[in-house]
Amino acid sequence: PLFVVLLVIETTDIIFAVDSIPAILAVTQDPFIVYTSNVFAILGLRALYFALAGIIRLFHYLHYGLSAILVFVGIKMLITDLYKVPVGISLTIVSALLLASVAASLIWPAKKEKGLADLPQSADK
Repeated sequence: PLFVVLLVIETTDIIFAVDSIPAILAVTQDPFIVYTSNVFAILGLRALYFALAGIIRLFHYLHYGLSAILVFVGIKMLITDLYKVPVGISLTIVSALLLASVAASLIWPAKKEKGLADLPQSADK
């Protein structure tokens, strides 16, 4: 049973890696880069997910920054025929969005939810 689960998970990884080929072809036409980027994506995607899940607990605004990055990449892909955004500008925008979300998390820490342990104790004890 566990082998079947592993087989399904790895098959899903391969399907998602193949699904990303059109996005890579929008960036480059070099088949070597397309192939190697997919191999590294398959190898590192699951580990990156767990690392990101741990970091999101520390930086509570990070999911907004990642969402903004996805929106930027989507817009960039939509306008690629009209205007080619230079790589330096793209990296600057992605870095700025990521750093802004981390900085916002540090400046405005998450509010703790009141649990049972935080409620005032009665004086009747």
